[in-house]
Amino acid sequence: MKFIVLLICNPYYSYVLITLFCVYSFDCYLVTNYKRFAIFIDLGGKMIEKIEEYARLNNIPIMQKDAMEFLCNFINNNNINTILEIGSAIGYSSIKMALVNKDIKITTIEKDIDRYNIAINNVELFNLTNQITLLNEDALTTNLDDKFDLIFIDASKSHNIDFFNKYKNNLNEKGYIITDNLSFHNLVENPSLIKTKNQRNLVNKIKKYIDFLDKNEEFDTKYIPLGDKISISVRKCLDE
Repeated sequence: MKFIVLLICNPYYSYVLITLFCVYSFDCYLVTNYKRFAIFIDLGGKMIEKIEEYARLNNIPIMQKDAMEFLCNFINNNNINTILEIGSAIGYSSIKMALVNKDIKITTIEKDIDRYNIAINNVELFNLTNQITLLNEDALTTNLDDKFDLIFIDASKSHNIDFFNKYKNNLNEKGYIITDNLSFHNLVENPSLIKTKNQRNLVNKIKKYIDFLDKNEEFDTKYIPLGDKISISVRKCLDE
């Protein structure tokens, strides 16, 4: 049985953490000793699973497991150290990416305040605040000066082109832009399955984005048929 122990001097924060852990159904124990508080959490390898379960129960879209595994391996194999994520949701992807390597630094942007607050809590639970910087902003209007090895687009599908064009200048010369959800639950490949006008509009915008990638004169793109389908874009060689 595995345990993590957090020692906290302030009782208030101890009870706050206990509340957070209980939300995710962890077994929690509070022990006092000389005004120091310890929380023992039976991990059992379930912290990530609890976030996945929370996302499923609350209809919060997160990256599918096989695509997430591919992305983490890609980050490791390509020596990615700096990442910009557009669309934090509840922090699932940024946590998984940060866990690849302790030297990885991630800036992640989330517009929705409720999801942002949950992401903050999740990042703190994993003790990754030194690796992950969360911004509660609209990625369409945020301005960043930093350069990144990887830009991960996983936000509003209708604005993929806008995100790509806005942040490509924040990409290191040999960096990558990865976009998720290009199949949109197989609706892009199977339009006969579309049931609503909203779905049709999103599918048309995803198709427009794929066409944008395919015809892009600055970037080459390949597609990975994992999860909900992802794209990997890299700048074309200067001598082409």
